[in-house]
Amino acid sequence: MTVDAASAPLPRASAVRRSGWRLRAGHALYRLATRLHWAEPELNGLRAVVRPGDAVLDIGAALGMYTVPLADIVGRDGRVFAFEPQRRGVLTVRLLRVLTGARQGTTRRVALGPNAGDGHIAVPFRRGFPIFGHGHIAEGADDGQHRLHQSRTHIDTVDAWCAAHGIDRVAFIKVDVEGFEPSVIEGARRIIDRDRPSLLLEIEDRHLVRYGRDAAGFLAELHERWPEYRMHTWDGAHWIETGTVDPATRNYLFATEAALAG
Repeated sequence: MTVDAASAPLPRASAVRRSGWRLRAGHALYRLATRLHWAEPELNGLRAVVRPGDAVLDIGAALGMYTVPLADIVGRDGRVFAFEPQRRGVLTVRLLRVLTGARQGTTRRVALGPNAGDGHIAVPFRRGFPIFGHGHIAEGADDGQHRLHQSRTHIDTVDAWCAAHGIDRVAFIKVDVEGFEPSVIEGARRIIDRDRPSLLLEIEDRHLVRYGRDAAGFLAELHERWPEYRMHTWDGAHWIETGTVDPATRNYLFATEAALAG
């Protein structure tokens, strides 16, 4: 199945309150960044599965690469809930939201996982410098002999957080958490069972192995519990259905036919 994001149906203009010009400009800059290979190309495919008015979750928001484009797409009637356990990332995302006017939704300094509790974020060092983009949950991780800096974080679950905040429907969930993706999905089972949100997941064996997982096993679990999902990759213009994970590709979209049809 091939899906073109540009052809995705939209609600009538009279039913949609568009985002402001600053947010539209911010989104345009991110789209330009994808052409320069400074941002992930999947940003250009979000409109195929995210609609104005949707509530979406950005888990592992990092520096807000997805938060701003998602806020533009969902418009003033939608909500973007961003989750990032590292202080540096949270401050950056909040600043971007102020600068672009992307204020619908919230940014939370919290990690998401299979159970609520307290944990630690481990940030590896290379050549004496911290690699914040590879920060990950320390509990259960095998980091070998790498030098790490750890900081405390609260851990919640998608299911519990949505219940506590009265989120009645989730349309889309993006998860990029350096190999902890299966654990995040485990804590989101009720929401996925209820809403069948489209899922954009980073799936890389080099990160999954840190927690004793692999891509093949993760895909088998997803298919067994939610067989209606189909896996897709972005080819630059379309979502292309695929059945395998390619080491050269980081992100995979899991969506139902209904979600892609709009």
